[in-house]
Amino acid sequence: MRKLPTLDAARELDFADPLSEFRERFHLPQHEGRDAIYFTGNSLGLQPKAAKEALDIEMNDWAKLGVDGHFQGQNPWVSYHDRFVKGLCHLTGAKPTEVVAMNGLTVNLHLLLISFYQPRGQRRKLLCEAKAFPSDRYALCSQIRLHGGNPDEDLIEIAPREGEHLLRTDDVLRAIEEAGDELATVMIGGVNYYTGQLHDMQAITAAAHKVGSTCGFDLAHAIGNVHLDLHNWEVDFACWCSYKYLNSGPGAVSGVFINERHVMDESGRGNSIRRLEGWWGHDEESRFKMSPEFHPMPSAEAWQMSNAPIMNMAVHKVALDLFLEAGMTSLLERSRRLTAYLETVVHLVAERTATNLEILTPVDPTSRGCQLSVVAHGYGRTLFDHLTAQGVVVDWREPAVIRMAPVPLYNTFEDVVRFGQVLEAGLGEVAAKA
Repeated sequence: MRKLPTLDAARELDFADPLSEFRERFHLPQHEGRDAIYFTGNSLGLQPKAAKEALDIEMNDWAKLGVDGHFQGQNPWVSYHDRFVKGLCHLTGAKPTEVVAMNGLTVNLHLLLISFYQPRGQRRKLLCEAKAFPSDRYALCSQIRLHGGNPDEDLIEIAPREGEHLLRTDDVLRAIEEAGDELATVMIGGVNYYTGQLHDMQAITAAAHKVGSTCGFDLAHAIGNVHLDLHNWEVDFACWCSYKYLNSGPGAVSGVFINERHVMDESGRGNSIRRLEGWWGHDEESRFKMSPEFHPMPSAEAWQMSNAPIMNMAVHKVALDLFLEAGMTSLLERSRRLTAYLETVVHLVAERTATNLEILTPVDPTSRGCQLSVVAHGYGRTLFDHLTAQGVVVDWREPAVIRMAPVPLYNTFEDVVRFGQVLEAGLGEVAAKA
């Protein structure tokens, strides 16, 4: 019977990879005096050690300067959102005019749908994946109702084929083609939160545009996890959170991408596309002249409603700088090796314990990020509870999925082997008690 990799072998892999040192930049939860095995960056990323210092800078400026911190602080608050453009472009494949950090994820999804879901005549359908993240579905249904529609008629939900867990790209493209001139907007999760499947966003966007529909994505489980090239893929809009793979803290600021063709007209002025308007979306050169007429920024900043939540955003800058330093290309290469290692360990444990450990996530590394979704048939929640008690931080999703994500910024090959040891022992103990 094949053996699990040894801890020494895993440590050699970690030692040989210069990106392993980034683990020391994060606080690791502790379990019985040692680092927990934290595989839940797909839900909440770990705290960068530099986060507290970044917050202290803003707190100190507030204490010393009061309102003058807007213009005289170490990082003037009035232009604070500009600090994130380089990092967000690096992660999304956007131009600087196409991204801005603001609000929360579902708030931003609503703001974008106001602009990009505009049903007229027979073109009223909105297409998404079945079993989308619930908040996305709530937003889509409420937008349909806002326009006088009926989600039972106007929401198209594409499900996997019977007996399958994953969506086939061909089925998505076929559904878009069949909806044709009834389709107003496509909005899909770039990486499915439940299965970890990475969708072909370029192909989906092209198919949507071919039938005259706009196309956007929720990138909550994609940004910082998979390769994105939103501008060149001609995506119309996208939004994301920053508390998962971006490690910016619970409830941290969201971000949006809006393709430049929607934010500028030929003169370089702000486009007249429909949107909700607020003070911080007004032209920055005349913002403080307090004009009663709205003049939009010629960029994604035009969708801003209010000034930046500074304390929320301070950690975001720290987190984005870590990605810039490591480089997304290098992180993706490490992510593929770590995830493949975890996949191998799961298969070995299944073999050694004669357990059906079914991985729902695609086998093809180009069709997934670092998350693996596993069903332990015959064990389910009991096994999850055992893992938790042993210091393994993974995630449970009803009805029977354990989600785990070996995040390349702070997880290690040693983590993976330790997990395999706990998983194998746990299956034996849970089975003995059954």
